[in-house]
Amino acid sequence: MLILKKLQATPYCSFEEIEAHLSSHFQRMQVMDETIELAFSKRTFQRDCKEIHNLFGLQIEYSPKYKGYFINKTQAENKHFQRMMEEFEILNSLSIANDAAPYIHLENRKPQGTENLYGLLHAIKNRYRIQFTYQKFWDEEDISNRVVAPYALKEFKNRWYVLAKDQKDNRIKTFALDRLTNLEITNQHFEYPKDFHIEETYRYCFGIISPKNEEPQNIILSFDPIQGKFIKTLPLHDSQEILVDNEEETKIQLNLCITHDLLMELLSFGDDMKVIAPQSLAEQVKTAHEKAFKQYGKNNA
Repeated sequence: MLILKKLQATPYCSFEEIEAHLSSHFQRMQVMDETIELAFSKRTFQRDCKEIHNLFGLQIEYSPKYKGYFINKTQAENKHFQRMMEEFEILNSLSIANDAAPYIHLENRKPQGTENLYGLLHAIKNRYRIQFTYQKFWDEEDISNRVVAPYALKEFKNRWYVLAKDQKDNRIKTFALDRLTNLEITNQHFEYPKDFHIEETYRYCFGIISPKNEEPQNIILSFDPIQGKFIKTLPLHDSQEILVDNEEETKIQLNLCITHDLLMELLSFGDDMKVIAPQSLAEQVKTAHEKAFKQYGKNNA
């Protein structure tokens, strides 16, 4: 991981630069643990590169032109790499502190079904149907057994979902992993549709709802200056463009389909945000706020 971090920050490093980088880190680690020894050579480095490729699918190559090593990755691999490094930093920080409780406050939440990620990915890559027991959020008594052809995995707001074609009605549906139990990978193969691409499916969507036969719209939102700072550092969507950014407001434009997930997200901003366009979305937000306001009328005081 130290090699990956070094090449991420400084591409085209020579072997000597990588060796010096590792040596400095090991010296700091030896202060805490004198038993740690550094034994690093070109042969060790080559072996580490092979392990990195086997574990993470990343290829470390040497550039004769720039006389240094670099990580050769596509744009999609880069996104996954950035996320992997982020997770590693968190894990590494937690493991360093033997007694982290006084310093780190983690969210108290139930497991999100990630124990099934590996099995689901195996089934997707090898085109195996899966079966499982599923319980819907909105109907606790509706527990059903499903047999599906899994197409892809998607993350949204710290939850993982599997997109799959339900054998019951041949419709593509989204299943939350934390509502999924008794996963079994069958030996029944399925044909992966050539016209299905998860990136394209959710290209104009916020969340997990993928609208059918609906064109994306230009959405313009105005935020107060404080909330605008958060929106700039954590964009709502890849299509986000900043139209106005001054002391009075931050105005952005999005190219999205209007879904329930998007509406819920916009409502969460309260009076820190105003919908400028389209008018139909502004009316939906206004109506939802009015209904919420009526719940706090005089009779409910």
